[in-house]
Amino acid sequence: MATIGPMALTLMDWAKRIDDDGKIAQIINLLSQTNEILEDMLWVEGNLPTGHKTTIRTGLPQAYWRLLNQGVPRGKSTTAQITETCGMLETYSDIDVDLLALSGNDGAFRLSEELAFLEGMNQQMAVTVFYNNITSVPAAFMGLAPRYPSVSTATAQTANNVIDALGTGSTNTSMWLIMWGPNAIHGIFPKGRKAGFVQEDMGKTPVYDSNNNPYYAWRTHYKWDAGLVVKDWRFAVRICNIDVTTLSGASPPNLINLMVRAIHRLPIQPARAGNVQTSGQNGEPQLSMGQAGFYCNRAISSWLDIQALNKSNMLLRIDEFAGKPVTSFRGIPIRTCDALLNTEARVV
Repeated sequence: MATIGPMALTLMDWAKRIDDDGKIAQIINLLSQTNEILEDMLWVEGNLPTGHKTTIRTGLPQAYWRLLNQGVPRGKSTTAQITETCGMLETYSDIDVDLLALSGNDGAFRLSEELAFLEGMNQQMAVTVFYNNITSVPAAFMGLAPRYPSVSTATAQTANNVIDALGTGSTNTSMWLIMWGPNAIHGIFPKGRKAGFVQEDMGKTPVYDSNNNPYYAWRTHYKWDAGLVVKDWRFAVRICNIDVTTLSGASPPNLINLMVRAIHRLPIQPARAGNVQTSGQNGEPQLSMGQAGFYCNRAISSWLDIQALNKSNMLLRIDEFAGKPVTSFRGIPIRTCDALLNTEARVV
């Protein structure tokens, strides 16, 4: 039984979407965001109906220096299995059948509502990828920030890949360097399920108002089952404690130096970014474990764009990709994510 309360579209909502000619008005979405991390994420089908179980190596076998006529102990590697779960992000849209009939264009009116749901769920997904902690929202998946919560290796091993930009207040943001790959970091969807955002037209459905009285509405179901696997934590680097209030000051944080340090924290660097690569088959270099990207909010990306205009910064440049300008550093694209806050507390 579905119940419609204050979340239902009303005649006032309908009137706001009709222009003077009686047509569906073009809605200017002032709440839209850019979260390019969702475009870059590699998505892999999980090996479990509820998520993905992955095996990581936790220890290497020990070798020994042997003397003549003496044996050596046997050795072996050690592994551990980690299970990452998926969350189910979903909602419903219900539009009174008579309200929809007033529009004169059912498809355009429903589309105006569907686009809002798509934008809202994209924003929620991006926030979850960066910030969600399953101790506070257990129905979702564990995000990146709780996995890289400290600059102290006494607190977390991942602190080896957390770089402190020395901001001490509560006006901080983080910049992330992430390598997307099946053996590094990737998104997951449950085994046997559809990948990505799924929209289903449920048709004309009986729903109920707050007084439990029935009426008919056109219902659309929106669903996105997703999770995040950090198979090897070394392939993400967090530059934290960037005080955004000092970016235009006399002593701003040196983001270029911080980005160089971040690249050198990766166990394998992209071919254009550095020379730390492992050997592949037949002695050929394995150039990358996946696709790398820097992720920051608009405060950081705008500052980097300005710095790219300085011709002395040869490794920070603006290139054209797919017909649009893209700022990159050592060949790694710098991507904008509005989900990254300017109000992060200091990471200690």
